[in-house]
Amino acid sequence: MPVRYSDQEIAALIKEQKPLPRDYRERLRLRQKRGHKEAELEVRGANGNRFRLILRQSDFNPLDFSIILAVQPPNTNQLFRLRRYNGKSHEHTNLIEKNCFYDFHIHMATERYQALGAREDAYAEPTTQFSDFHSAFHYMLKECNFVPPENEQLLLFEEEFL
Repeated sequence: MPVRYSDQEIAALIKEQKPLPRDYRERLRLRQKRGHKEAELEVRGANGNRFRLILRQSDFNPLDFSIILAVQPPNTNQLFRLRRYNGKSHEHTNLIEKNCFYDFHIHMATERYQALGAREDAYAEPTTQFSDFHSAFHYMLKECNFVPPENEQLLLFEEEFL
């Protein structure tokens, strides 16, 4: 049975501090898959929740990327996608609002879309907060309350890093 979260629970999960491990840069180094590069990192939140970062970047189109923040609900092996930061590589239509756009966008988990039976993060809004993979990743870290290791700042990553 799928896990459901209210909008208030989703907001609390986004707000929860997520301390990055000392070796997060190495662990987030993109690795080649079939047609794209990918990396994953599990982070334990300050309240004990288990979060997963999933980064994907197309080999062929620099605007085709997805940076996902998911939570693993307790006592499950499921992932619940809280946020998904997507590139400007496809058109998106919101099922309820019926608005359509072709732009950089952020998918957000909502109670309404869960009740509809759609994917929890089916709702999205266009954004001007990022314009490529690296700026989207940096924006997600900031927006979702990730905390760098002690004595380190969150930096925009060099292309060689990711």
